[in-house]
Formats: sequence, C-alpha cells, structure tokens
Amino acid sequence: MQMIYVGVTGWGDHDSLYHGGVSQRDKLKEYGAHFPIVEVDASFYAVQPKRNSEKWVSETPASFQFVVKAYQGMTGHQRGEIPFESKKEMFKAFCDSLEAYRKSGKLAMVLFQFPPWFDCKRENVNYLRWCKAEMGDIPVAIEFRNQSWYRPNVVQQTLDFIEKEGWIHSVCDEPQVGEGSIPVVLHATDKDKTLVRFHGRNLHGWQRPASGDNWREVRYLYRYNHQELTEWVEKIRILEKESKELYVLFNNNSGGDAADNAKQMIELLGIEYEGLAPKQLGLF
Repeated sequence: MQMIYVGVTGWGDHDSLYHGGVSQRDKLKEYGAHFPIVEVDASFYAVQPKRNSEKWVSETPASFQFVVKAYQGMTGHQRGEIPFESKKEMFKAFCDSLEAYRKSGKLAMVLFQFPPWFDCKRENVNYLRWCKAEMGDIPVAIEFRNQSWYRPNVVQQTLDFIEKEGWIHSVCDEPQVGEGSIPVVLHATDKDKTLVRFHGRNLHGWQRPASGDNWREVRYLYRYNHQELTEWVEKIRILEKESKELYVLFNNNSGGDAADNAKQMIELLGIEYEGLAPKQLGLF
C-alpha cells in the first residue's frame, strides 16, 4: 500500500499546534495528534541518551514514525573536539541510541545531511561507503548540500551510486544559490522509501553571511504559497510511483510556517490519517 507521511522538523517550535500553555516536555504528545512523522533534530547536536528516545517512543501513537538526524560528528559538520575516542566508537554510540525506535518499529530512517563543503570527490565517495557499512541494516537517507553531486555530467552516476550502496535519496526544495544548494531531482533510489524535505526559498538568507549571529533564524524564513505547494503535489505523485512510502518534511520554520504548510500539503494531497493521537481539549 502506498503511503505519504507529512510532518515537520522538530516538535518544539511550532506554536500554531499548541494551545493552552502546553509545556515543552508534553509537546510531542500533542504533536502526534497533528502529524504521523517528525524529524528528530536533537540527535544532530549530541548523541541522545536512551532515556530520551524511550520517552519519545512511549509518547507517540503505535504507527508514528521518526526520521532521526545523524550526529554532526558523523557528517563532518562538527568543528573542534568530538567526544569519542574514534569514528567507529562514535557510530556505535549513535546506533546504540536508536534502540528504542527500532524495537518499537518507529524508526523510518536516519538522515545523513552533509555540509556544503562535502563535495563530489573520491575521498568523500569512500567515506559514504564506510558510513553505510557502519550503519549496517539501519535505513539511511542522504542529503547533499553541494551542487557538484548533481552537475549534468555526474548526476546519473551519483544516483546510481546512492542506489547501489543502498541509500535513500533526499529530494529537496531549497533556494537555488549556486554551489551551496542542490536542484530538485525527482528520483527515488529505494523502492520502499524516499525522503522529501522543504527548506523554503529564502534566496538572501540561505548562504551564511560574513557577520550576523541570527543567520540560522533567517535561513528558513519562508512561507510556501498555494501555487508552490500545488506544483509540488505533481512532483510528489511522480515520486509516489517510484517508492512505496514517501516521507515529506517541512523545515521552513524560522517564522513558524512549517506546520501550516505541512497541513496545507496534507489537504492538497487529500490525505486523512488514521491512528493519530487524540487532540487535547483546551478550555475554550
């Protein structure tokens, strides 16, 4: 059976979902009443203690799914010291931290999002092979942030490589600003799962300026309009023919737009989810 799961990245910042002073620790329970999937971002900043994932798994409906972001030390984002003796130990600790998701059947995939400086060269191709081997049978998605992987003369080789090595392709919608962005490539490399991520189209905010501490806040400041979302319905229908399950995540939340855009997309796709958590009843 074909399934399209729509959700957002993280569950803490989406004010339009929460009413009546829901505490931070209870937000995921409420989130599960709105969407069937979420991306875990906390795992990017630190390998999470098992008690966290055990809590999150226990607070979500039986059919709920998590896309867990790979730790930044694994993707080369980390500047400075990595708190592990070796890369191998780091990967083992991360894989161990996934136990609760896996046991409950709630792990959709782990997302390896590589930085803009991770370009298409032999050394990096070899590293991708090593990563895949270390992750074993855990489903893994790959997202590039460097255009060199999708240049006309190599794009087919890139997609063939991703497929042959067993990675799930991440199809992204993001500002087109040259080397540090990738085009929309509507191609599934895994017959079971494909990931689609919406980053917004904020051209001026996408690349890191020389100064300014609020760059990350500005970067994803964008609200998709009705026409842009409608155009994407056609693209999702193309991917749906290539993959059994599509995981569609909105990451454009600097202005709180992700949850609203995700709900609009669910409506445009004509989806009604069963098995969501019951909505909390406010006083008013």
